[in-house]
Amino acid sequence: MKRSDRAPMKQAERVGSLIKQILGQPGFGEQITRHQAWLVWDQLVGEQIAARARPLKLRKGVLEIQVDHPVWMQQLQMMKLQILEKINAKIPNAGITDIYLRQTRSSQTHQPLKIQQTPEPPAWTKIELTDAEKKLIEEELSPVKNSELKHEMRELFTRQKQLDKVREN
Repeated sequence: MKRSDRAPMKQAERVGSLIKQILGQPGFGEQITRHQAWLVWDQLVGEQIAARARPLKLRKGVLEIQVDHPVWMQQLQMMKLQILEKINAKIPNAGITDIYLRQTRSSQTHQPLKIQQTPEPPAWTKIELTDAEKKLIEEELSPVKNSELKHEMRELFTRQKQLDKVREN
């Protein structure tokens, strides 16, 4: 579509006025209050449970929790009342009346950390600088008095020189 064929653009609204419109919608404040359960979930249930169970939905006062393993489902089933009491104590106006547990195979719950091997550094980091290049870097850093800053800048300048050498070839 050509620019001349389009209707003229209205004046852009300010973000502040758009936010006021959204926040002014009826029932929006209550929705935000109810959904605070997501923000406090890790705090209320602890890291171990939070790694296996996450809030999924909230519908008509029922907080649906996705759980990644049947053993955790059973454990949480026994703890449902305690969790509900904690939620209602922390967010009294949320109106959450029940918790529904759903086992999922999805990866949306936190996955256990996998041990990752440290990747091999790029080949360009192994390029040696000449004595003249090292001397030039030291001359550029001579005005710097702070030893930590000087060390970090030396590393940065050295890496830059190594990269420049790779790009030249």
